[in-house]
Amino acid sequence: MTELTLVQAINRGLQQAMHDDADVVMLGEDIGLNGGVFRATDGLQKEFGAERVIDTPLSETGIVGTAVGMALYGLKPVPEIQFQDFIYPAFDQIVSEVAKFRYRSGGQYPCHLVIRSPYGGGVKGGLYHSQSAEAYFAHTAGLKVVIPSTPADAKGLLLSSIYDEDPVLFFEPKRIYRAVSGEVPDGDHRVPLGVAKVVREGTDLSLFAYGAMVHPALQAAETLASDGPSVEVVDLRTLSPLDEKAVLASVEKTGRAVIVHEAPRFCGYGAELAALFAEKALFSLKAPVARVTGYDTPFPYALEHLYLPNAARIVAAVRTTMAAG
Repeated sequence: MTELTLVQAINRGLQQAMHDDADVVMLGEDIGLNGGVFRATDGLQKEFGAERVIDTPLSETGIVGTAVGMALYGLKPVPEIQFQDFIYPAFDQIVSEVAKFRYRSGGQYPCHLVIRSPYGGGVKGGLYHSQSAEAYFAHTAGLKVVIPSTPADAKGLLLSSIYDEDPVLFFEPKRIYRAVSGEVPDGDHRVPLGVAKVVREGTDLSLFAYGAMVHPALQAAETLASDGPSVEVVDLRTLSPLDEKAVLASVEKTGRAVIVHEAPRFCGYGAELAALFAEKALFSLKAPVARVTGYDTPFPYALEHLYLPNAARIVAAVRTTMAAG
């Protein structure tokens, strides 16, 4: 075990995969010589060479298109989109081609790749460097969407993604790249995809979160512990495929649910969870499902501290939900 930050854990995961499998290659803007804008790939080009850690032109369509060709010929490319906000030029390739190769070819061409990208706010990036676009991709059949919240999960989920047969969107919460640290298993540590994790047990209400939002959810649960309800916190970890069994088990146990994400509220990922609870756990619910989210506006610069959900907003939503039934 080694104490690492989240970004260091991602670096170790990439290093482990490239060491173990010569078919793993990386490509992206500034990922080689400079080690990436957040230094997630620092030192990897020096260790594995410029033919496996490839600096590309500033072209998201070129990065994803090249990775698709690599994947169809048997490599395991891990392209990086420097900020998730820049992924949209390659959106058509991802949802129209990457997501469908395995289906349209009857499994002959699985298009085995992992698209890494930092997402979300909290770093004063403004409206073009702070978006949370996970719902667009979770909506698309054929794609898996993974978002870690801890260093151990970052390494373990990344390695599982690299060796998965389906294409994976691996979104990294840049807000906590260096703000969160923890012990990470050495070597080939893998965390299975599609498995949520109860990170705090509770009996009165379930908080569902992922990525950076897991941490204010835990803070809220701790704040409430002294004089409020017993709050369970569930880290989804994989948005698609969702661990329905785990999230339903939690809400059936507690009877109340609050969903937290920093993406805008309207058609955000939390809407899918709320619909799931209405369809499959309605008679277990003691109160309406609540959502604590970003707002339905472009991401602000000066007011990002008001836009992003925090522990105080979550505590207020929990108290309201408890009072409702």
